Order: sequence, then C-alpha cells, then structure tokens
Amino acid sequence: MPTYHVEMLEGRTVEQKKKLVAEITRVSVEVLGGVADSVDIVITDIKRENWATGGKLWSEPRD
Repeated sequence: MPTYHVEMLEGRTVEQKKKLVAEITRVSVEVLGGVADSVDIVITDIKRENWATGGKLWSEPRD
C-alpha cells in the first residue's frame, strides 16, 4: 500500500491532522483496496519562513 508525504505550513491542530490522516486512509483503502493498517502517512510541518509562493515567503505580510 502507499506511503503519503504531506507537507504543509505549521499551525494545524492535532485534531485536524487526525481527521486528515483518517480520510486519506479511508479513501486509499476504498480506491486501492487493501487494509488501513498498510497505509503510511508522514506529515511534515514547515515553518512559514521556510516556504515561499510567488517569490514571497509566507512569513511576510500577504496582500
């Protein structure tokens, strides 16, 4: 079964992450078959100062 790597800006709660991994797991089993225990998910929280979009760090004020 798959291993998912999820990268996102820090700030989500543990409860939000629990819901996310539950849904990713559910959909993976639904679509791919197999069992939930074989789905791995790695979440990496990225500091806003280490992520940029459109040439601008997310730690900078946005328009």
